[in-house]
Parts: sequence; C-alpha cells; structure tokens
Amino acid sequence: MDEEIIKKVRKIEIKARGLSQQMFSGEYHSAFKGRGMAFSEVREYQYGDDVRNIDWNVTARLAHPYVKVFEEERELTVMLLVDVSGSGRFGTHSQFKEELAAEVAATLAFSAIANNDKVGVLLFSDRIEKFIPPKKGRSHILRIIRELITFKPESNGTDLGQALGYFQNVIKRRCTAFLLSDFYDRGYSDALKLAARKHDLVALRLVDRREEKMEDLGLVKFYDPESTETLWVDSGDAAVRRTVDARMAAHNREVEETMRRHGIDMATMHTGEDFVVPLRNLFARRS
Repeated sequence: MDEEIIKKVRKIEIKARGLSQQMFSGEYHSAFKGRGMAFSEVREYQYGDDVRNIDWNVTARLAHPYVKVFEEERELTVMLLVDVSGSGRFGTHSQFKEELAAEVAATLAFSAIANNDKVGVLLFSDRIEKFIPPKKGRSHILRIIRELITFKPESNGTDLGQALGYFQNVIKRRCTAFLLSDFYDRGYSDALKLAARKHDLVALRLVDRREEKMEDLGLVKFYDPESTETLWVDSGDAAVRRTVDARMAAHNREVEETMRRHGIDMATMHTGEDFVVPLRNLFARRS
C-alpha cells in the first residue's frame, strides 16, 4: 500500500472508530442484537405466546398447540452490501457518494466488531465485483476499508437483484445486512422481498442534494457514468428543472414504497453532510 492510501485508511479508521465508540455501540446493540435468533426447542403453547411461532407440524402430530422457542445468538453476522457502480462517483458537496459509502460502512463495521460480531462485504455493480467472507478483528476491518477506498470495479452498471441473489446463496444463516446504494435500478423488488424474508435487511440510500433539485446553471453537459452517455441540458429553463426534479422525486417515492412494502427499514444520507443523525434515527426506530 502506498503512503497516500495508508493515510486515507487511517483517516477513515479514526473517524469511524470514534463514531462507533462514542455514539453507536449501545444503540447498535439494542437495534440489532437479538435480531439473530437460533432455534432452541418446542414447548406447549401458553397464553400470550406469539401465534407466529406455532410449530404446526408438532401441533398436528400431538393434537395440541406447540410453539418454537428461540434463543438469542451470541454473535451476529453483519454483511455490508455496497453498490460500487458508476453513479457512486458523483458528488457536489465536497464528497462523492462512494466516499460516503466507505465512511458509513466503516462505522457500521467498527460497531459490529465492538459487539463481537463478524463482518463481511459484498461489492457489486451489474456484476459481483468482490466478496469478502465474514470475519472478526481490526485487521479484517482495515482490509475492508482499504477495499472500499481503492477498489476499481470492472463494470459501471447496477444490478441490485443479482447482488441480492448472490448474497442469499453465500450467506446461508440469517444475518443483519446493510444495503448501501443510490438504488438507480429497476426490477429488483422480488429479490429484495426474498432477501428480507431470510435476513434482517436494512437499506441505506446515498444521495447528493443536486440529484434531488436541479439548480439554474444555464446550459450544462451531463455525463452518465453508468451508460457513459452525455447530454446537454438547459438548466436555465424552469420547465426543464421541474421535469428533472419531478422524476427524481418519483424515483425516491418508488424506492421508499418498495422498502415499506417489504418491511425494510431505510435511512437516507447525503454527501457532504453528517450521517450520524439519520443513522441514530434508524437505530432508535429499530430499538
């Protein structure tokens, strides 16, 4: 590793570790610990038991209601599913979305190892770019940070469905998974639904303010890093700005509705802004 990369890794480590220790350790524990439950035994149904835990096979065999009893797993597996497609290389407020993703992922990783959890990473575009199996330890987290800030994807597109399918295939036991993306994709709803059934899936949407509201900058040349197409747009035209803003608002509503429909918690974070508040609000909702 050259000296510049070492400095970047160290900078993110210091910030992420500090946030994790000072703000997130207890909240992370209460928000996610206990979400991973292991089957222990069955016992007779008692008044007040959750009917969703009824073991119908045993109930039918013994002609009396029985419920499954679960116990909290001593450690969780945390997976960070990070979108490294071309749209991540965009940002107008002192930070690219991919840089925000690295900081958020590193903070979650340090929170996880402080909680004695294992952490793994899946980097994806419209293909599976890299999979790092879950492990513990500071050296493992530093490797994850290094990959997040230096990795060069082979493709620019986005395929959330493929990434979620691969994730389900390689992680067999239930885990907590954070999906970091701007969600510029379609047709991933079914894969999201299946992943959320098996795992505790959380969506972290990364956005730049200029994507949500176009400013009057006159004639502007836009470049799409995923399709590599360019387009001249007259941002001085109020009707054009309204059309672009309306499309982005519709996209945001579609993402939010998809997450709501599948019971997935989501937080939105903006480049160049403090991500502590949306993360803490997410943890509080789950607690």
